[in-house]
Amino acid sequence: MAKIKPSKGAPYARILGVGGYRPTRVVPNEVILETIDSSDEWIRSRSGIETRHWASPEETVAAMSIEASGKAVADAGIDAAQIGAVVVSTVSHFSQTPAVATEIADKLGTEKAAAFDISAGCAGFGYGLTLAKGMIVEGSAEYVLVIGVERLSDLTDLEDRATAFLFGDGAGAVVVGPSQEPAIGPTVWGSEGDKSETIKQTYAWDRFGGDLAELPRDSRGDLKLPAITQEGQAVFRWAVFEMAKVAQQALDAAGISADDLDVFIPHQANVRIIDSMVKTLKLPEHVTVARDIRTTGNTSAASIPLAMERLLATGEAKSGDTALVIGFGAGLVYAATVVTLP
Repeated sequence: MAKIKPSKGAPYARILGVGGYRPTRVVPNEVILETIDSSDEWIRSRSGIETRHWASPEETVAAMSIEASGKAVADAGIDAAQIGAVVVSTVSHFSQTPAVATEIADKLGTEKAAAFDISAGCAGFGYGLTLAKGMIVEGSAEYVLVIGVERLSDLTDLEDRATAFLFGDGAGAVVVGPSQEPAIGPTVWGSEGDKSETIKQTYAWDRFGGDLAELPRDSRGDLKLPAITQEGQAVFRWAVFEMAKVAQQALDAAGISADDLDVFIPHQANVRIIDSMVKTLKLPEHVTVARDIRTTGNTSAASIPLAMERLLATGEAKSGDTALVIGFGAGLVYAATVVTLP
């Protein structure tokens, strides 16, 4: 029996560079209030959101990803040709095939890098980061580009008072590469499919093949496209109580305590969720907490890398800081790990 030669990768992996892209159009709460019965004060108090970015027709999932990725590659100090794999997490690229990752890999100038999309909702960045770490340690790629990107404005029902104000668009990317010391901790991840109905798409795209008269209409009688809907209270309780446990498990797996943290970068779902997790985890006052949701909204898979990029750009976090990152959302899925910031 022939013996397969073992893979030879790097001993560890780390994030080497980060980049972000936010669409040019900034949308204040006043615009949202044109279609729902609410108030600016209510939106801010319930979510923390003041503004969000919405993409123009030209700011496609691919275009935003390429902009963010170019910044991440430059920040990492490598050439795009050195990237061995491109992993894109998104739920808002509406072409089933080919994967948008292949277009991104080509336009960035990679040398025929492996490229694929994943669908893991708001936990997608953590899933992609874990896959990248595995590829580098296993030896199938020296550098991996991980992208979280969404155009959630395309999946927003502007007449749904519970969700119309939540979602924004944007792309965040990181380059993951070899390291001589641990810089991405063990991932604590999983899913709770029995709760999948709490965050879902209103109806499937294939219903367009049936009787259009049966599909929902807006107040003007126009056809409503599929949108994201959720059971707000159920999601809030799950995120606050269950995800705090997952975050603690990630700290334990990395062998550190909350006192050892410099930065906390949770999925930007809701400021109340973030603040509740900070309290439950008993994070010390010295820990910088990302609250990018205030001006970016909930960008699902893009929220963690976008928040990371902003913290580093503003100096609220610095290279070498130890950060706890956790994503959670539709599925319900989750992923948490401790990383060293680039």
